[in-house]
Order: sequence, then structure tokens, then C-alpha cells
Amino acid sequence: MQKSGVSNYEAGSRVESHRAIRRVRLGFCFMVALLVVVAARVVVVQGFDPESFASKAADLRTQASVLPSERGAILDMNGTVLAQSIVRYDIVGAPNVNTSNETFRRLADEGSILEVSRDQGLQELADLLDEPEPAVREQLSGEGLFTYLAKAVDPGLENEIMKLGVPGVESRPVKKRGYPQGAVAGSIVGYTNDSGGAAGLELTLNDRLEGKDGERTYQIGADGIIIPTAPLKVSPATNGQSVKLTIDTDLQYAAQQAIETQVAKLNADWANIIVVEAKTGKVRAMAETGSVDPNNPGATAAADRGARSVQAALEPGSTDKAITAAAAIEEGIISPESRLVIPPGYTVNGQFFKDSFEHGTEHRTFAGVIGSSMNTGTVIVGQELSRQQRYDYLKKFGVGEKTGIPLPGESSGLLAPPDEWDGRQEFAVLFGQGVSQTLLQTTMAFQAIANDGLLLKPQLIESYIDPDGAEHPVQTEPGARAISESTARQTRDILESVVTAGGAKDIKVPGYRVGGKTGTAEAVADDGIGLDGYTASFVGMAPMDDPEYVVMVNVQRPQGNIYGISTAPVFNNIMGRVLTRFNVQPSRAPGISLPQEY
Repeated sequence: MQKSGVSNYEAGSRVESHRAIRRVRLGFCFMVALLVVVAARVVVVQGFDPESFASKAADLRTQASVLPSERGAILDMNGTVLAQSIVRYDIVGAPNVNTSNETFRRLADEGSILEVSRDQGLQELADLLDEPEPAVREQLSGEGLFTYLAKAVDPGLENEIMKLGVPGVESRPVKKRGYPQGAVAGSIVGYTNDSGGAAGLELTLNDRLEGKDGERTYQIGADGIIIPTAPLKVSPATNGQSVKLTIDTDLQYAAQQAIETQVAKLNADWANIIVVEAKTGKVRAMAETGSVDPNNPGATAAADRGARSVQAALEPGSTDKAITAAAAIEEGIISPESRLVIPPGYTVNGQFFKDSFEHGTEHRTFAGVIGSSMNTGTVIVGQELSRQQRYDYLKKFGVGEKTGIPLPGESSGLLAPPDEWDGRQEFAVLFGQGVSQTLLQTTMAFQAIANDGLLLKPQLIESYIDPDGAEHPVQTEPGARAISESTARQTRDILESVVTAGGAKDIKVPGYRVGGKTGTAEAVADDGIGLDGYTASFVGMAPMDDPEYVVMVNVQRPQGNIYGISTAPVFNNIMGRVLTRFNVQPSRAPGISLPQEY
């Protein structure tokens, strides 16, 4: 029995021993397999694709900072700055990173690596910031994650600070847009927001003005310090183009002041002045009351921030009688001194028309009809034009078409096709009712008359200027002929007679012959329903020997007797300034004064 028990024990021991050996062998095999996997991975990393993994590691260390572009400036015709961008930098720091690095490495100008102490770095930073070293040290000490060290420093100083390589110190670009002239031409220039141009030329020319930001990339170590020997890549920013306008700032300012005074005097809603160079179409001033200050656009109601000169379409009233006169002369229907018998009222196709003043039967020349702004006589002559001709001449003078001026929200006005005119509208369009025009459209119609019948596009951009200073002038677009030179000259004679012998004798610019036409129309209510008040305007040109400038003055809803309201003082003031500022020679030939009656 004893021998049998020993034998069993020995047998169990041998079994256990075999199991242990198996476990050791399995463990050994696992370790060998693991080493093979690791070795294989090392071979792959080091032998087959080292650049990929090194690149991924570099990506983790790479940091990028924006090098902001500069938005182009907006200038007036003389180079006066209306809008400009200022690029500045905020200098920020991470105290926890700076505190944990008693020394750091800096790449010297000659390429060597310098070991710099934290104390030295803080002193150099303080010197550049013009701050006491203890104050800078306190800002960059502790476990804080963020602090402002300086705000709005210039690019030169930012560059010097970043060259120090102080741990935890970074720069952040800040773009600022400034408008040195404030509200002068504010409705033209517009303003920006965080996304770029938001109104005016800032919006419509955003693609030209906006630059392309650059980038500076560098690598940092695990300690947050820039690695001086690592590649530094700089992609420079590309600045935007600058834009030079045809506007004259001094004239624009004078026009805005004059029209603000007129609105206050007449207790009107708003008013405009437009000045256009007759032979080029260049806009020298486009003044609005209540013009937005682009530095603070929120101070102006959103509805008032645009340029009403191109956005508001109004019935022009009697200023359009100049178009009717030109059309009738061009078609051989009438001449300035043709004689007409004008009744107290006139009925045609069941439509009755009368004038703004009571009168009996009168014997008038056609110049006298326009001189006294008679609706009756205008209809008597204009009815000889077919509906299609009336429409075509309005189109030839730019009515119903956008001018193409690069300002947002331009209205084309409203000119219905002649087959849609009702019984009254077909005659009302002859004296500026039943049709709506922007103030710029009306001004350009008179530009065509002043320019021997050639209608031009209004030009607001003088040139574009590249960041390197290369200037690209904008060429004047070829015009479209509205009427012949002969008709334009005869129409100008009528307009001059309006001033010398007709109903606008208060229009006077000493030393210069002036011509033009008054306009009065009922104003459509702001809600578009019904009528509310009147619009009073005058469009004139000078000198009539050879017209060089056209000036439009418009006042919306002046208070008082509309027929006792005159825009002459404002027109005389601005036209006089225009002719003097641009050195226009005084008139030499005697003025034209066509007979008004016979």
C-alpha cells in the first residue's frame, strides 16, 4: 500500500511539472510574438514610412497665426481719405506657460541658438511694451491661462515682440476701419461689419477692397516654447485695392451743409443735391440730409442709411417738361418760338387739364409755355407725339432704366409700357406725372441736354489703385444719343429763358448764364398708399455758353404753400461754388431770353 501511494504522488508531480513547462513555453511564445510585432512596427516607422509619422508629429507641434491683410482705402478725387483700414495687434500671454519656463531658446539673427533666461525675456518684453518689468512679470506669473499685455500695437512693434520668442506670448490681429470725414459722403461710402462691406461702396466694391490674409506658422515644444530650429513659414498677406472716387469732399461737405439748412428752414422730411459734370458724367457731389456716419451707423435709422438719390423713385413733376420739349422739337412738331393759344383749361380724350395758376386765354410761345410751366400748353404740344414716341423719348433720356451707378439698392424708377397707360396717364407723362424717377435719373436727363444730346452713364469711380501704388483710371463709357445737337441747343435756349424771362428769375449765379427747370409734384405717402405732401425741385446747368455742370436740388415734403417755396438760394449757392472750385470761365456772350408771349 505504501509503495502504491508514493507512486501516485510522483505521478501527480510529473503532471504539474509538465503544466508549468507548458505555461512557460506559452509565455515565452507570447513575448516573442509581441517583440516581433513591435520590431515590425519599428521597421515600418523607421524603414518604410518615416516621413509620414514625422509629419504627423510635426503637425501636432505646428501653430499658425494670421497675418491680416489691409482693406483698400476709399479716397475722394483729390486723394482725401474717406475710408481706411488700420491693422493693429493685441499682445496676449499665458502665465502658466511663461512661469514654467525659467529658460528658453531663441534663434539669433545670424542663425545661432541662444539660451535666454526668463528674467532677460521679461525685461526685453517690458522694454518693448514701455512698461515696468515688475508689472509685466506679475501679468505673466501664476497658473492663469490668459492675459492681455497690450492692445492695438502697430505691426512693427508686434514683429519685434514676436522675435523675442518669450514663452506663452502671442499676438492677435485686430482690423479697424476708420472714416476720417465722418458723415461727409457717408451714404456713398457706406460702412463695414465683421463680414466685410455692409453698405454703400464698401458693400458693392467689397471684392476689390478686401485683401487676402496671410499666415505665419511655427512649431512649439511640449513646454509651450517656440522651437527656434524648427521651420518658420510666412505666407505674406495681399492687401486690397484702393478706390478713388469722382466726389470732391469739400464740395460734398458744402452741399450737405446747404441742404441740411434748407430742410430745417422748410421743415421738410429730407432733401438732396446732386452735382454732375456734363461732358463726362462724373458725379462731383451727391448730398443727402441725415447722412449716415460710417463710424457709428447704428445712430442712424436703417431706412435712412442709404443714398436716396438713387434709391428713392419720385414723380419728377415739371422737370420732365424739358424731355417733352426736346421730343417735340426733335420730331419737328414745334420750335421754341412757335405761337400757341392757351385756353384756361384744356380737354383731350375726356381728360381735363389746367395749370397751377388761374388765367384766361393766353397767347404764348412754346418757350413761354415751358417758362411758366403750363400743363395745358405742354399737353397741347405733346399730344402730337404718339404714345410710343412719348415712351421712347423717356427711355432715351434714361427713364425706367437703372443708371448702373455702383451703389446698392438703385431703383430703375417706374415707367409702364404705353399699352398699359390709362386715359389720363398717356398725357400726364408729358409733364412728369404717372411716371417715377430717381433724382439721379432726372439729373442725367439734363446732363444729356447740356451735353449736346448725348446721355452718359454717371461715373462715381475715378480709378482703382493697386497696393503697390499702380493706378488704373476708369474710362468714361460711350454715351447714347437721346436727341440731336440742334435739338439740344434749342432746348437749352428754352431752359435759359425759364431763368431770364420765365418763372425762375430768382436763379442767379453772378457772372454766369444759367438755365434750368422747376418741378413740383405730389409725393406718394411713405406707406405707398395715397399722397402726402409735395416734392419741390430745380435742375439747372451752367454756363449756358457751353454747359459744364448740372446741379439738382430736391426737397421732399416742405411745409407751407408749395408754390411759394423756392430752392433757388441753395441752387445759386452750390452752382456758384462748383463753377468757382473747378475754375470755369465766366460767360462772355449775352444770355438768351426768348419771348414768352406774342
